[in-house]
Order: sequence, then C-alpha cells, then structure tokens
Amino acid sequence: MSQDTYTFEKLGVCKILCEECKNVNYQTPSKIQIQAIPYALRGRDIIGIAETGSGKTAAFVIPILQSLLDHNKPYFALVISPTRELAFQIKEHFELLGRSIALRVVVIVGGVDIVSQAAAFARKPHVIVATPGRLVDHLENTKGFSLQSIRFLVLDEADRLLSMDFEKELEKIIAALPKERQSFLFSATMTRKVQKLQRVSLTNPVKLQVSEKYATVETLIQNYLFIPAKYKDCFLVFLCQEWSGHPTIIFVDTQNSTLRLSLLLKNLGFGATAIHGGMLQTKRLEALSKFKQGKKTVLIATDLASRGLDIPSVDLIVNYDIPLHVKAYIHRVGRTSRAGRTGRAINLVTQYDIEAYQKVEQYIQKKLDAYPCDEDRVFHLLESSSYNCPTDERMESEEEKLET
Repeated sequence: MSQDTYTFEKLGVCKILCEECKNVNYQTPSKIQIQAIPYALRGRDIIGIAETGSGKTAAFVIPILQSLLDHNKPYFALVISPTRELAFQIKEHFELLGRSIALRVVVIVGGVDIVSQAAAFARKPHVIVATPGRLVDHLENTKGFSLQSIRFLVLDEADRLLSMDFEKELEKIIAALPKERQSFLFSATMTRKVQKLQRVSLTNPVKLQVSEKYATVETLIQNYLFIPAKYKDCFLVFLCQEWSGHPTIIFVDTQNSTLRLSLLLKNLGFGATAIHGGMLQTKRLEALSKFKQGKKTVLIATDLASRGLDIPSVDLIVNYDIPLHVKAYIHRVGRTSRAGRTGRAINLVTQYDIEAYQKVEQYIQKKLDAYPCDEDRVFHLLESSSYNCPTDERMESEEEKLET
C-alpha cells in the first residue's frame, strides 16, 4: 500500500481526532505516523528514528490524545524536550489537536518564574511538557508534586537531550515515574547514549526507522553558490531580493552575525528578525511568533534554532555559514520541506568553506547544482548607496534591545 492510500482513520485514529487532523490540514499521515500510530494505539513502547520534519510530533500526540479520550485524568502524559522553544511548539500541537476535549497543557521550562509554574500544577494539567533541568527542580523543591500518575512518557529529540548532558536529570525523572506506563523515544540519530537511554526507559519497544542515516527529505532542492568571501553579504542580499516575500531562514555560526545581518537586511527594507542563545526567552518567543505569523519573512538564526522548530511553511534555507558538522547541516535544512512540502536550501560557499562543503556532499551522497545567479545584478548592489554595513554602535544598540 502506497503512502498516499493511508488515512488517519485506517491507522485506527478515532473520528473526533480524524476531524481535528482535517481542521489543521493534516491530509495524509507521514511515514513515521503510518508506522508509529498503530503500535502506539495497541499500547506498545516505541523507539522512532526519523528524519527531521517527518511529522513525529503528531505521531505521539495523536495516540496520547486518543487514550486521554478514554481515560480523562490529570497528569496523564509527560513530554521531555531539549529546548524551551521546542517545548512550546509541542504544547501548540497538543492544543491544536486537543481542542475538542478541553485539554489542559502546561509547559515547565527555565527562564519562567518557578512559583507560577507550581501554581499551574494546581490546575491539574493533562499533559506536562518540560525541559529536564526545570522539571527536576520541581521534583526536588515543589511540595506535593509527583509524577506517579503519568501514563505516557515521551523523550523527544533524545539524541539532543543527551548531547546537552541531561543524563543525570533524565535518570532522576525516569526514577520518579511509575513502572506501569507507555513510553516513546524519538531521535534523529541512533547513538550509544540513545541506546542506553532506550534500555532504561522503554520496555520491549518496537523500533521504527524512517531513515537509515542522516538524510535530507526527497522534496528538498539543494544548491550552492561559490563566491568570494568579501562579497558574501552582497550575494545574501541578492537571494533575499529573489525570494522576497517567501519565508526564509538564514543560518549563521555566531550571535554577532545574527545581529549584524538582521540590521543589514532591515536597512535594506526586508522584514528581518533574529534568534540566538543570548536572547531572553520572551524575546526569542516574540521573534519566532512574528516569523510564524508572517509579520517577519526573514529569520536569522544560530544552530540553537536548527532543531525542533516547527514552522509549517519555510520556503528557503540559506546557509550563510557552512556548518562544520554534517548533522548540523541536516538539521538546518530540515526546517524546510517539512511534512511533504517542497523547499530549497542554498549554501554560500567561499574559498574558506570548500572542505566543510565537500564533507556535506559526501555524506548526503549528492553533488549539488549551482544556483542560477545574475552576477551583474549582484555586483550592482555594491554600487548602491543603500548597501551599507551596520556600525558597531548600531550593533550594540540592537543587542541591548534583544537583551531587555
């Protein structure tokens, strides 16, 4: 049976949730959903190795909600996320698909007042979405807080949870859970640490693998532009003009670059915003919200944003800086072409990036085509009076805005 012939109903999803899937434009289930949902509905533990953008969030949200319809109890499910941004996006998924059942979801992450979070527990949420560190804080310090009622555990982006040194926190969380529960572990990669976590957190799991190795999705078009380093900004502006109005994420290596490029593009009239690890949580969420709502069409991001961001329609990814690690490249370009949509990734390759770029091509086993480019138009930008680099003073001013 081809993927297109599957429906959520055929997977065993109940009528109420099938309707909710239609309401949020989930037309046909993705590969990981086709594999995972039937096992999850039968009560099996699951380890899912799935490429980024594969629809894995709905693969665990739907079975949890269907079970909750039959057993409407508080403290029903716990989802562990590596980052605050991903935690809020998972909450959105639950709320979108759980609108008809008056679902209560609470997010427990750092950067938010711990007392107000403790008060949220008094409202008896059905689902807790948390980062490991803050959840352990509550386990150790919030009077009366317990995870003994949890029926479902989800470890999302497990490889990243472990790469961020959360092993000790995860051990404490798992020890605080009841042994009688259903558990799902999702990861983009299978590492020794993930295998170890699987052994301590899952019972006789079924292993589902959508992708044999790090891979880019089939609907992604990938190109490169080989350019002199000194003209890098000029080519970036050219791409932003070519793709004007299309949701675009530009990935860079440093916080300083996010500030500089956002100022440059704003000066030239583009709706640009930035996100990086040095920003306050409220500012990061505000920037993401503006981009998701279409108020800003260009997002400049460090690798903080390259995992887990669920922005449904990103048309273009620009790798302004070629990442040194292939995994980072896969996760970056996975922000477009999500859930079967088409998208494009363009790599700006300078004379200093050749080795890193060749590693990417070798790993994905593809020779990429050059992106068609009108160089006369590009270099005309250099002669334009509007093309000015931001000053250090303006950079400092922009940084102050983001930190307050």
